[in-house]
Amino acid sequence: MRLIHAMASTMIAAACATGPALAAEAFPEKPVRLVVPQAPGGASDTLARIVAQALGQKWGQPVVVENRAGAGGNIGMEYVATGGNDGHTLLMSYEGSHAINPALYKNLSFNVQRDFAPVATLATLPFVAVTRASSGIKDLPGLVEAAKSRRVTYGSAGNGSVNHLLGEMFNSAADVKMVHVPYRGAAPAIQDLLGGQIDVVFTSLPSVKGYIDAGTLVPLAVTSAKRSPHAQNIPTIAEQGYPTFDVNPWFGLFTASGVSPEKVERMNADIRALLETPEIQQKFAAQGAVTYATTPEQFGKQVDAALERWAEVVKSSGAQVE
Repeated sequence: MRLIHAMASTMIAAACATGPALAAEAFPEKPVRLVVPQAPGGASDTLARIVAQALGQKWGQPVVVENRAGAGGNIGMEYVATGGNDGHTLLMSYEGSHAINPALYKNLSFNVQRDFAPVATLATLPFVAVTRASSGIKDLPGLVEAAKSRRVTYGSAGNGSVNHLLGEMFNSAADVKMVHVPYRGAAPAIQDLLGGQIDVVFTSLPSVKGYIDAGTLVPLAVTSAKRSPHAQNIPTIAEQGYPTFDVNPWFGLFTASGVSPEKVERMNADIRALLETPEIQQKFAAQGAVTYATTPEQFGKQVDAALERWAEVVKSSGAQVE
């Protein structure tokens, strides 16, 4: 009888010990929603769909991409922040919306540090300064010379966008006064650049790579501290006389705060494993992105640093939204 009781106690103890592990292994228990707070076709959307397909195969549950664009990304972010904390709703965010919006919008319904749990970084994606081939500007020193001698305009995706703030950061670094022309998205800015209505655009490398390859647009510099592995022939702003200039936006996944640390760690481990596969690396490379893996803790520290950095940039730029 004592032996039976001892065996029963051992089995109960083992079940208690393995229960959480088994629960973690069962995640996800239903389809996962991956919210992209931007319109289809952009960098966030494209990278999200690559990851969603791979995670769906790994988890054995559909990972459904859902675009909820508007208000600079705030609509989709609010949806995830208030959408429950069972871990089955994820947010695809990037440094632009996640770190700039809190400084740009004064009445957000959410707090990015309080209401979101960092899950995993996915990639970095460099931006590039481009001009049209017929502009007469051939390189970054030429842009500085032109901006000091005449009126030079640069287009952006709107007030407070990464494109806008990059231009203001370069104005400050080079001591020039390029004139900002905001658009409703980067695509119309690029079209006006091609048409000769503006002189320069700071934009993501994939969005203009085709024009660069065709010789229609001239790349002046990438904004990251190091040259992009996918465009080694394009020099950095840093190496052309501005050594502290470094903007290389990250893209990553968040979930609502309150999701158990075990689920977050499980998702992070699975995502990091995917980022190490040649298939994902090649698909990201085709978009001009470089895979970039961190732990949730490391990602959280990056978010904090980005919030502090971009708050200063927004303040010094005077950027406002209506």
